[in-house]
Parts: sequence; C-alpha cells; structure tokens
Amino acid sequence: MTQRRITPSYVFFYILFSQDTWRILIGLMVSLFVTPQIFTPDMDLGARLVLYAMLAAIGYAGAGIPARLIVGGFKKLILGDKVP
Repeated sequence: MTQRRITPSYVFFYILFSQDTWRILIGLMVSLFVTPQIFTPDMDLGARLVLYAMLAAIGYAGAGIPARLIVGGFKKLILGDKVP
C-alpha cells in the first residue's frame, strides 16, 4: 500500500476540492450577513451567539447543491478533461 506524501499543494487542493469547505464558508457567510438583520435590542450576548450558530448550521445544511456546483466548477477549471 503506497501512501501519498502530504505536501502544502496537496493540502491546498484537498481543501479547495472539498465540498465541506464550501458548505462551511457559505454557512458562515449566511450567519454573518443575516444575523445582524434580525437582532432585537433586548438580546444579550448569549442569545446573539446562539443565533449566529443556528444560522450558520442552517446555512451549512442548505449549501449542499451550491457547494457541489462550486467544487465541480473548480475541478473543471483546474483539471480540465482529467475530471473523474
């Protein structure tokens, strides 16, 4: 059994081609842009943190198809005809 050497370029492309990376980023963006829109003045820090986490999880769950399209586009752009 041969093992692949872990190099910085391998790690970079592994992260770039991972759907979870894009789902996490989309979830965080949804949380950062939507949560301040729905704050109320009487919310304390704990409530705001729970709201951020909840919207990040909802964004992650809803980002499956966009993440798949992003990864497919990057694979096609970078790998060309070698896409499996």
